[in-house]
Amino acid sequence: MFQFFEYLIDGGILMIPIGLCSILSLAITFDRFWNLRETKVFPPNFLNEVKSLLNQKKISEALELCQKTWQPVSRILEAGILKYQRTREEIKEAIENAGKQEVVFLERYLGVLATIASISPLLGLLGTVTGMIEVFQVISVQGVGDPNVLAGGISEALITTAAGLLVAIPTLVFHNYFQKQSNRFLLAMEKSSLDVVEILSETRFEGMDSRDIDTWEIR
Repeated sequence: MFQFFEYLIDGGILMIPIGLCSILSLAITFDRFWNLRETKVFPPNFLNEVKSLLNQKKISEALELCQKTWQPVSRILEAGILKYQRTREEIKEAIENAGKQEVVFLERYLGVLATIASISPLLGLLGTVTGMIEVFQVISVQGVGDPNVLAGGISEALITTAAGLLVAIPTLVFHNYFQKQSNRFLLAMEKSSLDVVEILSETRFEGMDSRDIDTWEIR
């Protein structure tokens, strides 16, 4: 542990932003692992229940289920169900608009991860450059007779480079993984939404007029 902190000190001032990048990357990684779970985004039982209610012409129960569930897929389906008396194109448009808002939730912080993966190696490279500048400054003043005099600059150059790569590589891996998860959920929700559009466009619900829909929209 003591040697670890020694490396941090030897790496120079650029270890501070590299360290901050590592902390931020770790925090975002935990957040995305928690919020991009199947049960948080796309529970299959919920979708089956909504389809079953719609096929039974139980529009109010389907809306209530969507509003109680409060997950990305439920908000998308709710937007379409609320327009069930409209044309197929209007239903599809409502679902697409709701889907665009949920994309923000699914891809939240992924841009930050991508930025960290890009700048961490550059910060390490900058540390390498500043460390080598220090080495050449020492050489110009004292020559190359004592290798220990050069150790500080060389150490800074190597440590910052290694630290930048150690932060960037796992961050890039997790970014690509979360991006793939996000795309998978988006495709699944798109397919489910299209299924609901077909049900709504082919079925005429009974026992509920437009005033009931207005009440649901207000809620």
